[in-house]
Amino acid sequence: MMEEELKHKIQELQKQLGKKQMFEEAVSSIRSLLLQYYPSASPSLRNSFYLVVCRVATILKTRYTMPGFWNAGLGLFIEAEHLVSGSAEKKHLQSCITQAREQLAEVQNESQNTTSTENDSTRRFLFEGHLTVDPEPEQPAWLEQSHILTAAAALLGGESSQGDPSNVNDTEGARNILEQLVARLDNMIPEILEDGPSAPRPPPASKQVVANLPVNTVTDELLKQLGADAECAICREELVVDDKMQELPCKHMFHPPCLKPWLDEHNSCPICRHELLTDDHHYESWKEREKEAEEDRKGAANAVREGEYMYV
Repeated sequence: MMEEELKHKIQELQKQLGKKQMFEEAVSSIRSLLLQYYPSASPSLRNSFYLVVCRVATILKTRYTMPGFWNAGLGLFIEAEHLVSGSAEKKHLQSCITQAREQLAEVQNESQNTTSTENDSTRRFLFEGHLTVDPEPEQPAWLEQSHILTAAAALLGGESSQGDPSNVNDTEGARNILEQLVARLDNMIPEILEDGPSAPRPPPASKQVVANLPVNTVTDELLKQLGADAECAICREELVVDDKMQELPCKHMFHPPCLKPWLDEHNSCPICRHELLTDDHHYESWKEREKEAEEDRKGAANAVREGEYMYV
């Protein structure tokens, strides 16, 4: 195969890396070509091989977390590190190898922790005087929140009787209970105010919305405004003049080939997390309901905190 054909093949494989379903196959093909042609390749072709290997590392860092993808990347990095001769190239590939191994080790540890948790869940617990063989069910978050707010309301409702000297002990007990409630609420507020574990996964952005996003061409003037190290936040490649950049409503811009798969999977700006409209009416209705519920939860949390101050 001629070098120009090889370079064209490498470019085609680099495009395939951006498609999740083709990533592992593309990495495997790159690895085969690397082993077969790199030792006798010209400096220009060797540089093409090195750049596509770096592209694999960039995509793994910014898009994919599945162990299979990282295993494929690790094999490629190891082979490339054995073949390259430049010290800077070797050092960079060694850092890629280290990161891939750390990522795979982290996934393995999470798997082991999950197994350990499942084993712990088989322990028995005492219920109404009987030792059961089933795991104790976790109390739903909404039920725990309900208990907290009900207790707080009961305590606040008795405020008018606090002026009676005979209720000094009751006041002290109320203060202690409120302190416990607020301490528990502090742990729950982050989960309450965020989407929480039951939040649905955002559907892909509306195709019409994405199609209408403006595409800008990078100019010298724009590069000066963005700074010398301006880059696409998805692929981490530095911007150059004449690059095409697609602009989100939040004004952040990305390469169109990088942005579409990102929005299909995450449907949010990689920088500020601004979410685009979807074509899923059920999800959009859920978002509206969640906004209203969040305001209610914030009000309830503030009420409990105000109640604490009354007893200080």
